[in-house]
Amino acid sequence: MIVGTRGSQLALAQTKQVCQDLSAITGEKIDLEIIKTKGDKITTSQLYNMDSKGLFTKELDIALLEEEVDFTVHSFKDLPTELDEDLEIVAVPKRESPREVLVSEKTWEELGSGSKLGTSSLRREAFCNHYEKDFELKPIRGNIETRINKVYESDLDATIMAEAGLKRLGLTEHIKTIFPVDYITPPAGQGALAIITRKDSDKKEIISKLNDFTSMQGVFAEKKVLEELGVGCQWPIGSIAQMTNKKFNIYSILLTKEGEILNEQTETGSIRNAVELGAKIGRVFQDYV
Repeated sequence: MIVGTRGSQLALAQTKQVCQDLSAITGEKIDLEIIKTKGDKITTSQLYNMDSKGLFTKELDIALLEEEVDFTVHSFKDLPTELDEDLEIVAVPKRESPREVLVSEKTWEELGSGSKLGTSSLRREAFCNHYEKDFELKPIRGNIETRINKVYESDLDATIMAEAGLKRLGLTEHIKTIFPVDYITPPAGQGALAIITRKDSDKKEIISKLNDFTSMQGVFAEKKVLEELGVGCQWPIGSIAQMTNKKFNIYSILLTKEGEILNEQTETGSIRNAVELGAKIGRVFQDYV
């Protein structure tokens, strides 16, 4: 089998772990094909100012459709809300932490007015404004290591990142503050991976053995909120699905860029109805965007 992946250290770490787990099931070696995406080539723009649909996935999708690779591995949050009709997410392995973290030499409380915080996420900007931090927000792009280095080696005081990426790369010593998901709510799918194949692939069944049902239902529900709205990262939206006392619940929050909460919704029910619960929230949010 051949797997397609982006070439960042994080993408490679994630893909190699998937290959290791799959090889343990199949007993066969999996070859790795690195594919550069448009999002990897653009390092100067803020994502929400761009047409970001498929920015980190389109070239990988093409390689799959042209049968150059058998499957691809993605960070779930990078996926566009709509997948090509001939492709399918066949597995979401057990989700890593979805939480947001602060990378800085100071804690969140120690960062005062005028501190320079690097982010190219509209959602993170909105939460900073919501908590009236009065930061000087500066655009920042690049892979995880690049963004960490910018905090220590440039005039930036801090940045906000996904805990999952730092954990997967063994860089958790740089975490200064971990934010609860109800304080800074993550984007749909954060911490989860998506394994994609062609719908007609004869490898689907074996690859699907990597799927974790709870993780898949949770991230599908979160993504459904965006799908109902027809938006991606152009709106500050956080969503998090969790199992609490054997009940599935999903919480989503919609803000303005200035940090005002437009609406927040929680739905609780059976995990088998997870996607419909996400859709209900999305339909409520439609009145606000």
